[in-house]
Amino acid sequence: MSSSGARALHGVCRVSGDKSISHRAVLLAALSFEPSRIRGLATARDCRASLRAAEQLGAALVQKDGELLIRGAAELPRGEVAIDCGRSGTTMRLLAGILAARVGPSVLDGDPQLRARPMERVAVPLREMGASVETAPGGRAPLRIQGRKLAGIHYRLPVASAQVKSALLLAGLGAEGRTVVEEPVPTRDHTERLLAAMGAGIEEGRREGVRSIGIGPTRLGGLDLEVPGDASSAAVLAAAAALVPGSCVTVAAVSVNPTRTAFLTLLSQMGAAVEVGDSGGEAEPAADVTVRHRPLRAVEVGADMVPLLVDELPLVGLLATQAEGTTVVKGAGELRFKEVDRISGLAEGLRLLGADVEEGPDGFAVTGPTRLRVGAVDSKGDHRLAMVFSLAALLADGGVAVAGTEFIGDSFPEFFSVLRSLR
Repeated sequence: MSSSGARALHGVCRVSGDKSISHRAVLLAALSFEPSRIRGLATARDCRASLRAAEQLGAALVQKDGELLIRGAAELPRGEVAIDCGRSGTTMRLLAGILAARVGPSVLDGDPQLRARPMERVAVPLREMGASVETAPGGRAPLRIQGRKLAGIHYRLPVASAQVKSALLLAGLGAEGRTVVEEPVPTRDHTERLLAAMGAGIEEGRREGVRSIGIGPTRLGGLDLEVPGDASSAAVLAAAAALVPGSCVTVAAVSVNPTRTAFLTLLSQMGAAVEVGDSGGEAEPAADVTVRHRPLRAVEVGADMVPLLVDELPLVGLLATQAEGTTVVKGAGELRFKEVDRISGLAEGLRLLGADVEEGPDGFAVTGPTRLRVGAVDSKGDHRLAMVFSLAALLADGGVAVAGTEFIGDSFPEFFSVLRSLR
């Protein structure tokens, strides 16, 4: 049941380049001995931290005719390096892997919000490879890294994390022997795809349901990449179409990497009509995605699905308010360690708007459908929650006042202008 005042959304739109891919493309290109060309780079504020870091690593960056040209450093700079990662956890964790094999000390720091996020999960395996990595009390940033000659290790991720996996593969580029990372649950594979496109000898295997990714010392070639539209930003617009009766929205040229389409599958399971066009692109596939509103029904999300849905789970919570039945999300404790505690922030905000939400230690349950009401909510400075509550305003008679919408620029600066174009 949605608000009678909701206006249907229609149209074709685009989102800027995928944030996860952009971070990795820039940092990998900075390590290459050959020039790279990247088109369609993300405009997200978080990615500026990776651009600044690439320059500090010695890479030369030039924007020209809509392309970013990167000439990688012949070798990483010696001497102390201090890098401000802003609010970007991806930048910090990937850099930790890169700098672990660099001669000289490094310091990785960032905004207070980033300093609150757990960093021991990447520090522990890097220490096993031989690096000296010190964290602040509580295992937080800043990270103080003394790069050393590393040795490859065989490491099974205790918590599924594409960022930690990527950090270890990047460290493996400069380690003696092979580095193998096992992930019991699949995570985003952008790093592996880009490394393979740059000539790295990536080896993948699967045994008893566990995926392994191996890499040895590698001299990277250049990268020529068209970054597809951001899958997580597209998910916000897809959710808007699924929420508002009569809506039909197409997001053009968005990432349909198989590790990023779980949200579209879930939308279909909830009852929305989802159509994915023919895909193109070599290293990273892209396609047009169309979503039409249909009555929604409840679903269950288990721990095995969480790594491929982690950024979109707050959207699932909002969708559940308009779905028939009780939607349950479990095994998502990782949400408590994002920019903010997204489980608590989501539950608090949706309750203020009249939703029936039960918060659990590692997830939440939402019973619907519920007519959302006018209200004021606080995103706690989190870009994902700010977008979720802004979409709730499409359903609430009288609108919703959302505090913290300025942080939406961390991932989707064009959010409001694109949404207005569909109304």
